[in-house]
Amino acid sequence: MATITMEQLTKVYPNGFKAVDALDLSIADGEFMVLVGPSGCGKTTALRMVAGLEDITSGTLRVGGHVMNEVAPPDRDIAMVFQNYALYPHMTVGQNIGFALKLRKIPKPEIAKIVRDAAGVLGLTSQLNLRPAQLSGGQRQRVAMGRAIVREPSAFLMDEPLSNLDAKLRVQMRAEVSRVQRRLGVATIYVTHDQVEAMTMGDRVAVLRGGLLQQCDAPQQLYDHPVNMFVAAFIGSPAMNLYAGVLSENRQAVRLGSQDLVLASRVGMTRPGLERYAGKELVVGIRPEHIVEATAGSLGTDDVTRLHAEVELIEALGSELLVHFRIDAARVHSDATHEDELGHDESSPESAGELSRAARADSIARLDPRIRLVVGAPITFEVDTTRIHFFDRMTGASIWQ
Repeated sequence: MATITMEQLTKVYPNGFKAVDALDLSIADGEFMVLVGPSGCGKTTALRMVAGLEDITSGTLRVGGHVMNEVAPPDRDIAMVFQNYALYPHMTVGQNIGFALKLRKIPKPEIAKIVRDAAGVLGLTSQLNLRPAQLSGGQRQRVAMGRAIVREPSAFLMDEPLSNLDAKLRVQMRAEVSRVQRRLGVATIYVTHDQVEAMTMGDRVAVLRGGLLQQCDAPQQLYDHPVNMFVAAFIGSPAMNLYAGVLSENRQAVRLGSQDLVLASRVGMTRPGLERYAGKELVVGIRPEHIVEATAGSLGTDDVTRLHAEVELIEALGSELLVHFRIDAARVHSDATHEDELGHDESSPESAGELSRAARADSIARLDPRIRLVVGAPITFEVDTTRIHFFDRMTGASIWQ
């Protein structure tokens, strides 16, 4: 068992590209830490530096209090689970799981017992004599985990281990990976680009962008108190709706296009920093789940205001409706919301809060599936203004203090 500490960990490639920039992060013994971010943000590079598969340009890596910068990968007492499983096709499941023990020249009876115990934990007992080609994707992933488990390492590293699985199996394996990690109680760093996976699995989640750590916190804290617009837009699915707005001089309302959203009286108390933005432009963020359909006479609380819109598209998902709607406010986005579809290079030196016009002008609300709506028809929403987020339009920083 060991802690993992990264102090100003930096990776610069020979061509000058800085993949990881002064990363400070500490993973406690037994903690499940998830590194999340879009493609190219540096999360896998950071993981590979911990594993010893990438040289460290500068900074210090400690595992169990010992500096590991120059220690060879086999001597770091760290087990890594790869995205592609990396199983030996000619070996059985049992042979794959026990291969590292065989290299250590552990007696065969002892290897057999350790392998059986690991297979029992992973639900692979009946597959021990099969070969990888005879297994499902989920079973192959369990074998890869078993091979790491039997080594009894000080720490686990997992590089997008579920990305090759179908959606249903990924959900099942999230729970499986979490269950095994809790049982073993070993410090684990888990890399993913899937923020839903990060939020459901991690004790803490570290959000990276362009090699820089944006925020590291408990999943709910990231959701409720993102430090900037990038984190706010990246965490949550569907993504937060972001609009260009103007705060009124008395800070009691915010204008979105032609509409004024009256703010709850306690918004100013909980966000004293808004005082600096009286009469000024800022960015307003509203999560889809904080928008509900208004009903006759339902507006009866100081916290709620109404928003008038037009229905653009309806996605019926059974348990909920995702309603795409349009208002006349200018939409903005951080690169967290559209970079994959627009091919944005998030390693570029832009500020984390740089704004630009969204590729799509519609917004999204998450509504009750029993609601009957018509595309093209007007709709009135209710918005809980105590859940609205505000960001500086130039820096993207969240406005609180």
